[in-house]
Amino acid sequence: MKTFIIKTLANAAALAVAVWLIPDIGLTGDDNADKAVTLLLVALIFGVVNFVVKPLVQLLSLPLLLLTLGLFTLVINALMLMLTSWIADEADLSFHVDGFWTAVLGGLVISIVSWATSMVLDRD
Repeated sequence: MKTFIIKTLANAAALAVAVWLIPDIGLTGDDNADKAVTLLLVALIFGVVNFVVKPLVQLLSLPLLLLTLGLFTLVINALMLMLTSWIADEADLSFHVDGFWTAVLGGLVISIVSWATSMVLDRD
């Protein structure tokens, strides 16, 4: 349970940094509390997408991953971010990603920040 909470908080922080750095990744809300709740919900959706869908996509794209020496992972991360944006839109959450290249850059930022945040939060 502790790992789940740490990963969700790390994803929320990473999504917040991506929203802050990249203009085409948007999060709208009335006030900061509303934005924080939306970020946590989007982080939960992002975690579920990465847990359920991402391994299947990685398995199906294994030849491309091997051919590109792992660089296709950037495309997979972008697709997971776009899927999260679509699910958030369907759930009436105010999170959106405009375009594939924005999702590639956002996936890169989220991966780096999430990794760094997990390292800091997971200290014993």
